[in-house]
Amino acid sequence: MLLHQTKDKLNQMKLLGMAHELSRQIEMHECASLSFEERFSLLVDMEMTSRDNRRLTRLLKGARLRENACVEDIDFRVSRGLERSVILSLAACDWIEKRRNILITGPTGVGKTYVACALAHTACRKGHSSIYYRASRLLGELKLARADGSYVKLLNKLAKTELLVLDDWGINALAESERRDILEVVEDRYKMRSTIVVSQVPVEKWHDIIGNPTIADAVLDRFAHFADCDQHIAHCVQYRSVSDA
Repeated sequence: MLLHQTKDKLNQMKLLGMAHELSRQIEMHECASLSFEERFSLLVDMEMTSRDNRRLTRLLKGARLRENACVEDIDFRVSRGLERSVILSLAACDWIEKRRNILITGPTGVGKTYVACALAHTACRKGHSSIYYRASRLLGELKLARADGSYVKLLNKLAKTELLVLDDWGINALAESERRDILEVVEDRYKMRSTIVVSQVPVEKWHDIIGNPTIADAVLDRFAHFADCDQHIAHCVQYRSVSDA
C-alpha cells in the first residue's frame, strides 16, 4: 500500500520515469535481492532516460522537420561530393555552440534537405531547439504576422531558436518587404544563433536574388561571415552533381 502511495506521489510530482521504474520493481520479485542503493540508482536512471526522451519528443515536434532524417542513415556511397568526415564533424554540433552557420548548395535531387534535417535532428538529440522552414513559408508567415500584429512575437521566437533551417532559399527573387523581413531574421541571429541555409542556387548568385544591394550585402555578410568553408573545420557543406564528382 505504501509503495502505491509513493508511486502516486511520484506521478503528481511528474517524476514519471521513477514511477514507471517503481512499478516495474514492484512486479519483479528478483528486484528484492537488490540493495537500496542499486534500486535507487535504477529509479534515477529511468527518470533521467524518461526526461531525455520527453525533451527530444518536444524538440522534434517543435522543429517540424520536413524529413524524418538522421545522420546515421545518410548514404555516403553515392558520389555527390559529400564527405563522411565532414558530416560526422558537424554531427558533434560544436558549430551550434560557436554560433556558426552551414550553407548547403547543389542541384535538385542530391539530398540537401535530407542532410539539413539530419543535422537538425542531431541538434535536437543534443538538446538544441531547432525549427525548419521553407523560405517561401517563412516569408509568408512573416507577412501574415505583420498584418495580425504578431510580427514581433514571431521574430522573438525565431531569435530564441538555437538552429533555424531555411530550405529552398533563392528559388524566387525577393520583394522589398521580403528583403527587409529576411534582414530582420538574420540580424537577430547574427553571432547569437546558428542557421542552415539550403539552396539550389550558388552562393555567388544570392546577391542578385535579394535585389537591393545594401540589404543584400548585409544579409550575405550575416549568412556567410560565420559559415567557415574550410572542409577541415567543416562548417560549410557544398554539394556537387554526380557528373561533377
